[in-house]
Amino acid sequence: MTERVTDRFSDKERFTFPGYMERVTSGVGGESFLVFGGEKTALYDCGMAYSQAGLIRNIEEKITERGYGGLDYVLLSHTHYDHIGALPYIIKRWPSVKVCGAEKALKVFKSEGAAATMVKLGESARDRYAVSEEEKSCEITADGLRCDIVMHEGDTVDLGDMTVRAYETKGHTDCSLTYMLEPVMTMLASESTGVLRSDGKMYTAILKSFAQTIESAEKCRALKPKLIIGNHFGRIPDEVTEKYFDLYIEAATEERDFILAMKERGLSHIEMIKEYEKVYWTAERAKSQPKEAFYENANWIIKNMA
Repeated sequence: MTERVTDRFSDKERFTFPGYMERVTSGVGGESFLVFGGEKTALYDCGMAYSQAGLIRNIEEKITERGYGGLDYVLLSHTHYDHIGALPYIIKRWPSVKVCGAEKALKVFKSEGAAATMVKLGESARDRYAVSEEEKSCEITADGLRCDIVMHEGDTVDLGDMTVRAYETKGHTDCSLTYMLEPVMTMLASESTGVLRSDGKMYTAILKSFAQTIESAEKCRALKPKLIIGNHFGRIPDEVTEKYFDLYIEAATEERDFILAMKERGLSHIEMIKEYEKVYWTAERAKSQPKEAFYENANWIIKNMA
């Protein structure tokens, strides 16, 4: 991974948002942000299943404070367990909510194998990160997952005085979407273009295609967002915004070269995973990602890069 791009970020810096957005995250491992349009609300990602009760309370509190009638939309960045874990519980609480996601999400939500993986990793996260008895006793489920509005390149959702526009940004997954809030030009970035951590380092997760993830970064850079909200992070500091996607491309290229060098040395897949772990498994990462999930990702990253 790239060296630290700036000093360690404070939570105050990461979670200071414009008036139209609130952080409603509960627990650790996945972030959730609530967007308030002139007429409607939209939740960007749902976070982990084990902390769903706290997430729902946070959403209810913010909606009530601002005088909105309920939750209108859920915007899915992609279909991994740490981004949609609480979705079944959100749907149960607000049955009329419209879930927005990529076309591939329809297939994922019908897959028994994908559901089993979500439950397994969700249970691992619960056992690792749950603090309260409420969290520890949460039954992890993937039942009831759905996508009501399929978002393709350029498709929009109207929130009143604000429009949400979708962009396909593959590379991390085939269902990864980036959203732009217009006219304020705030980007809700997907994991295909990296995860900036509070230790100031850029992490990557190229589970599908290096070429696609670079294409996604270049697409997002060309959109010239005024503000970026990063997966697993929050508000990207202003001094990093203009160079954010360049930093990602640098980190992704470094990771690809590292993996290809191991292949040239003749290392086996297992040996490469062990070497990859030495470099990319960090104390900062452990704060929000179970090691089982890290290994799951490393397996696919190495396969698709090597």
